[in-house]
Amino acid sequence: MTEDRQLNVVFIHPDLGIGGAERAVVDAALALKSSGHSVQFVTAHHDPSHCFEETRDGQLKITAVGDWLPRHVFGRCAALCAYIRMIYAAIYLVFFSDINPDIIFCDQISACIPFLRISRVKIIFYCHFPDLLLTQRQNMFKRLYRWPIDWLEEWTTGMAHCILVNSKFTAGVFKDTFKTLGHINPEVLYPIPNLSTLGKPVDPLPKSHCPPKETKTLFLSINRYERKKNLGLAIEGLAKLKESIPLYGIHLIMAGGYDERVTENKEHYLELKELAEKLGVQTHVSFIRSFSDSEKRSLLSNATSLIYTPDKEHFGIVPVEAMFMQCPVIAVRSGGPVETVDDKVTGFLCDPTPQSFSESMLYFVKNPNAKEEMGRAGKLRVIEKFSFQAFSRQLNNLIMELKFGKEK
Repeated sequence: MTEDRQLNVVFIHPDLGIGGAERAVVDAALALKSSGHSVQFVTAHHDPSHCFEETRDGQLKITAVGDWLPRHVFGRCAALCAYIRMIYAAIYLVFFSDINPDIIFCDQISACIPFLRISRVKIIFYCHFPDLLLTQRQNMFKRLYRWPIDWLEEWTTGMAHCILVNSKFTAGVFKDTFKTLGHINPEVLYPIPNLSTLGKPVDPLPKSHCPPKETKTLFLSINRYERKKNLGLAIEGLAKLKESIPLYGIHLIMAGGYDERVTENKEHYLELKELAEKLGVQTHVSFIRSFSDSEKRSLLSNATSLIYTPDKEHFGIVPVEAMFMQCPVIAVRSGGPVETVDDKVTGFLCDPTPQSFSESMLYFVKNPNAKEEMGRAGKLRVIEKFSFQAFSRQLNNLIMELKFGKEK
């Protein structure tokens, strides 16, 4: 790349913590950096004790602004507060910073795009999933509160110069949800992890994370402690498995992203522990609240299979990471995993029921060689279809076309 083709790309993101959306934009930034571009983040919140390593170790420049603004008002209006915080970050970027971007990469909250458009810079909006589908409308107050926010989301999303989605599944939901944006065909950019990070040496598991010594079949769940992730299904599947065979030598680790600031994380963690006790499998389930990248590599390397429970998940980066680490995947047959997991080859796609999950879990118990066979197939699939190099090329071509137009 010649020097005049090196672009300054700024990512603007609401909360640069730990989650699938955060992993996606961090990997996008690393991909563009590997292509020779200058990249940095502007965010409303960044806690060095609760973030991805690349945002803490100096690989990526992070500017946090507006964290003094409230995240909610007496436990309510979280969406409105998130919009205000993101708009504040956009105003800072456009009017008060010395940053001169060529491309602005925005995600999650589109309400800031009208303010970003003032800069006359090309704007990419990455729609992980329409926000209006992520909340319930239980009463008239909530419906009235959400109506202008939902309208604003659709209107401002359409103001981006380029719209990306994380899967074909999300592309279909986008078209069905945003009726006034029927003229837009979002481009699919799978949020692929930086496989060089996953490829680092695997350290032994810390003693606090080790399953019982007699464990021969280790199931692993990795997801944030959020109710929408359907994590209880993994525990229920284990309890259903208990009806078929004794659980001696079988263990489930529930490893989840956990933030003390988030009430739901704390509540759901306790709910899951209570569920394990209620179903009588508490001695076969252990819980990990947050973990490092090194610990995640160790967990995936030692696991017999990943249990991935979200239903209609937009994409799901963890199954891809698991397959690269040669860990087969048991996932719900819907959403992103349908595009990433090759059923009966790199794992199993199941109905979202304890019975269906337990049948797949039983397969790994009775077939000890399945991990190795499916694991090899999974790593090959990731390298062929979801490599960091292919992701980098696609994203680089996209921003170059957006900035300079198509090459003749």
